[in-house]
Amino acid sequence: MASLTQGLPLGQMQVNWAQSINPVLSNELVQGQLLTNVALKDGQTVVNHGLGRKLLGWFICGQNAQAQVWDSQASNQMPQLTLVLNSNAAVTVALWVF
Repeated sequence: MASLTQGLPLGQMQVNWAQSINPVLSNELVQGQLLTNVALKDGQTVVNHGLGRKLLGWFICGQNAQAQVWDSQASNQMPQLTLVLNSNAAVTVALWVF
């Protein structure tokens, strides 16, 4: 613990910590959320991402069956609310959306 404080005044420690932590907290990937048990049908499925802003990206964290999954965000009329996913098979996935 002594190496963390280096005998600096509290104000200087807070500045140092903020300089280290703020870039991590402001990273867009960190600003996301995990959606679990998302059932995708064979074809197109619209998913409410719940971010309250335009979706920047997504990735699959887990899936229960083999399937190819891709998005149709380029033609999505409501990117601030939804993620449009296509699948070549019925599958349940966990998604990280950010």
